[in-house]
Amino acid sequence: MSNDAETQQLLDKVFPVFNNELKADSVTVEELERLHQRLKDQHLLPVVYESFFEKTDHIIQHVVVPQFWSRFTPQLPEESSRASFIQYQHAVKELYDRFAFFRRQMKRLEKVCPVKDVPFVHRKLPNEVFVFCSHFHTTLHAQLPDDFNDLVYRFYSIAFRVFIYSHSDGEEYMDVAESNRCIACDMSSGECQCQAIADAFTSTNRYLSMMGILEEIAGFTLNLLIQERIDAKVNETKENYATSHVESLEQWLNTVVMQWLTRIYNKGSLQINPDHTCLQRSIAQIQSKLLFYMYDKYANTIVDQFFQVIINFPMSQSAVDDLKLCLSKINLKRCFVTTVREMLRERLLHPGVDTPDILTGYVAALKTLAHFDSSTVLLRSITRPIKEYLRNRTETVRCVVTSFTGDGTSDLAEELAKGESEPVSKTSSSDKLDDPDWKNWQPDPVNMAPAALKFIASNKRADIISMVVDIYGSKEIFVNEYRNLLAERLLSQAECSIEKELKHLELLKSRFGESLLHSCEVMLKDITESKRINAHILAPDSGTIEDIPNQVSALIVSSQFWPTFRKETMELPASIKVMFERYTKAYESYKVNRTLQWTPLNGKVTIELEHNGKVQEMQVTPAQAAIAIHFSEQPQWELDCLSQKMNMPPIVLRKRIVFWQSQGLIRETKENLFVLIDKSADSDVNADTMQTQPNDMCEEEEAESAMESASDQREEELQVFWSYIEAMLTNLDSLPLDRIHQMLKMFASQVDFTQDELKHILQRKVREHKLVYAGGVYQLPKS
Repeated sequence: MSNDAETQQLLDKVFPVFNNELKADSVTVEELERLHQRLKDQHLLPVVYESFFEKTDHIIQHVVVPQFWSRFTPQLPEESSRASFIQYQHAVKELYDRFAFFRRQMKRLEKVCPVKDVPFVHRKLPNEVFVFCSHFHTTLHAQLPDDFNDLVYRFYSIAFRVFIYSHSDGEEYMDVAESNRCIACDMSSGECQCQAIADAFTSTNRYLSMMGILEEIAGFTLNLLIQERIDAKVNETKENYATSHVESLEQWLNTVVMQWLTRIYNKGSLQINPDHTCLQRSIAQIQSKLLFYMYDKYANTIVDQFFQVIINFPMSQSAVDDLKLCLSKINLKRCFVTTVREMLRERLLHPGVDTPDILTGYVAALKTLAHFDSSTVLLRSITRPIKEYLRNRTETVRCVVTSFTGDGTSDLAEELAKGESEPVSKTSSSDKLDDPDWKNWQPDPVNMAPAALKFIASNKRADIISMVVDIYGSKEIFVNEYRNLLAERLLSQAECSIEKELKHLELLKSRFGESLLHSCEVMLKDITESKRINAHILAPDSGTIEDIPNQVSALIVSSQFWPTFRKETMELPASIKVMFERYTKAYESYKVNRTLQWTPLNGKVTIELEHNGKVQEMQVTPAQAAIAIHFSEQPQWELDCLSQKMNMPPIVLRKRIVFWQSQGLIRETKENLFVLIDKSADSDVNADTMQTQPNDMCEEEEAESAMESASDQREEELQVFWSYIEAMLTNLDSLPLDRIHQMLKMFASQVDFTQDELKHILQRKVREHKLVYAGGVYQLPKS
């Protein structure tokens, strides 16, 4: 045999890759040295060196990698997860065997073609192993199929399931348990494959790690799988606001999940070698990223249901504390503010929600966010739209005041009973050094407004009452509304509870000050004084000249301290007028130099009504009683005649007659003609319609307030400007709205008002033809 033939035979034995073979026979050191010497003598070392890498690259690109990825074909639905697990395991094992084959070939290459004998221009830099691994990894990525992650996902999901039941209490899948099957591997109990799966899982990860492609092949899938498990774990906490879940989630992640990942990246072992600092650093980075994802997911879960958290506060305080902790670890505050603001806007700020419900949600949001953010910066930003919306609702002030003093329990009433927030006892700087919690001290945020920092430094809790009052920015509006509400309550109740009203008044005085509520204090004193005066005048030994019926009881008010009464009036029947005149004379004899001015439409009248042989006692308004008296004197009335008799507009009188029509006592026989129904007419109907009237009024029309509305009172206050406006327009001919407003603020500053209120007055004067508006200016009409 010639030398060339022997060299070729030896070359084929040492490097079977030249013949496209992936299996090698064992060779001796002498054979490697002999091949090296022959190639060197024939000056073929550079050629063999180059040819080896070219052939290796070709086999990897066209044989090894395509065969590996061909194992990742899409699975049919009927194929089991167990088959997918085995398929992936065998694919990785086959790839590793070929990878190991090439590495052994390279070791032979180092003996046959030492680097020192290869010209520098032909060498693989920085070394042959690096070049081979780079080409191996590059080729794998270049031929990556689109759906390879499906098989990888099934492999690791089965492995994670087995790990859960092998190293934890197995709460993850308790709902699928069966008595005769293993929950983890879904095999019969006698054929459990959990240990085999765990061994195959460990060996497969070891092979991938040794090839340096563990992260490339499984990294994305592992991240996806763990995120899904975190999502499922976090979703279990939904609607469970009363319990804190952060600690349990952290413990689950740091034990179950991280132990599983450590086994993957540490070749099946939980103990990382102290010398493997790179691996320790990688595990720590993965743990940090997963914790961040868990905080983000849990925070978003709470934020998505934050409206329910607000409504259920303080029962949901644990959820608020968890959210506060999560937001301190992730940058989600801006998203939190935007999301909660829009959530409140969507749930509360639309015409379908009643004002009391909006106010309840607003107060609940204030309490929840005040606990969440002691600086109230986020609170004010989130609740600003609610505040602006409530300001534009006409009944807001009434709802707030009713909540302050209502009979039912409300959040505002509870806050009012707590009293004004007091600052926590201040400690000196030396005392702060002795604070046992000094390790948790945090500096003030650098991006916080000075007002917020000042609020924090004062150690005050957020004042809910002040924030509600701040809807309008003025205490006077609420005090005036309370005065109106108190007047209505005192006038509508026959026996009102002075003690209860005094309690409410004292609580309000602690918030709004005594000077603003002085009128209310006088109103309550008027009630007490009226009872005393009534008792004196009606007493048999009072010494009054006139004979006063015991049925008359007057509420004597100090008109300058009470809200303005409605301007409506009524002519009383003669018999009633005589009784009032007698009471007035008795009062004048008791209170020298004082007299009474009656408001006949206000008050209550208890009458005994006899009709068709039936007698019943009813409590009605003075207007209704006067109508009944007139019909008792004359059974038939025309609307205009009765209107003149009672000095009442016909449209108002008709509304009040409706009450007696509903009682079946009066009937309109033809247009504007009302007759009293007697026993001979419609007796059957009368028997059915005549019902006992309860003491409390049931007619909506008569439930109107005896006091002027706040808007009417405000308009009367602003009418004082009309003389100034007339004088200005007389001298200056025409002026725009803003100029009129500026001049009034300068020369008539006794009443504070806005430009919108001034515009309302001017437009009303235009409708009354007292002003002309043209070209954006107002002027007096030309005579």
